[in-house]
Amino acid sequence: MPIRLVYLFMVRVFDWLALLARNDAAKEAEILVLRHEVAVLRRQVARPRPDWADRAVLAALARLLSGHLRSAPDRDPEHSAGLAPAPGAEEVDLSWGVGFRFLTRDRDGKFTTAFDGVFAGNGTRVIKTPVRSPRANAFAERFVGTLRRECLDHVLILGEQHPRNVLTEYARHYNDHRPHQSLQQQPPQRRPSNAIDITARIERRRVLSGLISEYRRAA
Repeated sequence: MPIRLVYLFMVRVFDWLALLARNDAAKEAEILVLRHEVAVLRRQVARPRPDWADRAVLAALARLLSGHLRSAPDRDPEHSAGLAPAPGAEEVDLSWGVGFRFLTRDRDGKFTTAFDGVFAGNGTRVIKTPVRSPRANAFAERFVGTLRRECLDHVLILGEQHPRNVLTEYARHYNDHRPHQSLQQQPPQRRPSNAIDITARIERRRVLSGLISEYRRAA
C-alpha cells in the first residue's frame, strides 16, 4: 500500500511539471472538459469509494487550493473556472415554457420548489410520478437516456444558446431520420414509401458538427 501512495504522489508531481509549460487558457479549457466528464460519470457510475491512498493525495492537493474553494468543494464549475456566475431565477428567460399545460417529472431532489415555480408562473401544472414507479414516465425517460448517450455526453456546452441549437438539431435528427425498432426501423415522421433505387449512390450528411452521420440514397 505505501508503494501505491508514493506512485500516486509521483504521478501528480509529473502532472504539475507538465502544467508549468501550459498557458492559462489551456488549463481553464481542460478544467471545463474534466468537470464535464465528471458530471457524465456521476450519472452513470455509483458513488465512488476512494481508498486511503486516494484520500491522502486529495487531502494534500486540497491544501494547495485557496480557502474559498476548500470550504465549497461542490460549488458551480463556472465559479471555480473564473467565469461569470449563472443567472438567478429572476434572470431566466421563461418565454420558451409558455404554451405547455402539463409537465410530468419524477421525485428527484434536483427538482426544487424554485424549479416548479418557473413553470407555475407560465400556467403549467407540474405532475409528479408515483413513488417507486420507474415506468410511470417510460417514454420520456427513454428519450432522455437516448439524448444523453447519443448527444449530450459527447458535447461540451458553451453558453445558453448552444444547448438550444444542439437540442433543436438532435430533435430533427431523432424525428426525421433516426430509425426506431418499434416502427420497423423507420423514423417517427416517416414519409410515404416511395420506390428507392438501391443502385443509387449513398450520401452521408453530418449533423451536430460531425457527431452523428445520416445516410440516404442519392435522388
